[in-house]
Amino acid sequence: MQNMTYPLPYGRQWIDDDDITAVIAALKGDWLTQGPLVESFEQKIAEYVGSEYAVAFNSGTSALHGAYYAAGVRTGDEVITSPITFVATANAGVYLGARPVFVDIDKKTWCIDTDKINEAISNRTKVIAPVDFAGYPVDMTSIREIAQDHSCIVVEDAAHALGAIRGDVKVGTEADMTMFSFHPVKHITTGEGGIVTTNNREFAAAMKRFRSHGITKDPELLHKNEGQWYYEMQDLGYNYRITDIQCALGLSQLEKLERFVKRRNEIARMYDEAFRGNEKLVNPPKPPQNSRHAYHLYPVCFTGVDRKKIFMDLREIGIFCQVHYIPVHLQPYYRERFGYHDGDFPVAENFYQSEISLPMFPAMSDEDVERVIVGVQEMFEKRVYADLKLV
Repeated sequence: MQNMTYPLPYGRQWIDDDDITAVIAALKGDWLTQGPLVESFEQKIAEYVGSEYAVAFNSGTSALHGAYYAAGVRTGDEVITSPITFVATANAGVYLGARPVFVDIDKKTWCIDTDKINEAISNRTKVIAPVDFAGYPVDMTSIREIAQDHSCIVVEDAAHALGAIRGDVKVGTEADMTMFSFHPVKHITTGEGGIVTTNNREFAAAMKRFRSHGITKDPELLHKNEGQWYYEMQDLGYNYRITDIQCALGLSQLEKLERFVKRRNEIARMYDEAFRGNEKLVNPPKPPQNSRHAYHLYPVCFTGVDRKKIFMDLREIGIFCQVHYIPVHLQPYYRERFGYHDGDFPVAENFYQSEISLPMFPAMSDEDVERVIVGVQEMFEKRVYADLKLV
């Protein structure tokens, strides 16, 4: 078996001298927060995806919270989403008093099963929140049709999908609101951060108030105006503002986004080719023609083998894979508060039992990728894996 040289995480940021220079310039400038770089970053993201508006937040979770609020989610409402996602997708609705309603995933896409969404809709459904799991652009045509039929708002959780393309259109404009994350393992980073893109002016205005204590200074929105100092708190909001320092980094990173996404796709093709034909390993699904996977993750499913042992053995040789995700409905909080149980969403639960995310980040060299490939192949050569059942 190969020897460990240096650890390979499942994902990580790529910061270069240009990024550092941009941050230093911001630190030497007049603004550290609530300054011009925030608006510049928002404009550049909007231009990139093709949306009218973009509203930046201090995290992807905050951005989802703001989007759900702008959508009108309140106590007693329901938010439909996938159980295979980070807990924030569901939590952001719970913050507002809503009940999370999960829909099982599609075996073919590993995203929400659009054929089952109608079964989950009630007269309390306010938002449908599909997740572009791993960077796969979910079928938005079907989801929008369902949402229109039931007067729901679509908030796309595209935390994994900046740079993804759906039918020649960049992800970011087809939902009513689309959230992107800038955590260090994502496609570009601001340290922590998130953004919501939308073509709806009212949604954008509501999110801007929400991220800043519910306060506005916009003369067109004030109930009265006592002078240039005047502001009004019109909603109960939060301090979810992103800083100019973070946006300086984001602007610099955004210039490299296409190169980063291209490299992620190159790595995916190398994995695809290496693992093709392995009956005990399922590669991630490919999107339809004229679409582009963003490959935030490279998840694979192991069948008929001990997933836990493979996971631990890979880590022992410095390949720090991860599992994405423990289904949200199986978390103790969701079991106890909302009454979810094992077996509620069998496709998602089976997926969780077999999935491992292999290292995937643009700074990986071809040698790094080959190291992962060899490591996985050596796992299968060990007789200890033969004919074992899933755990």
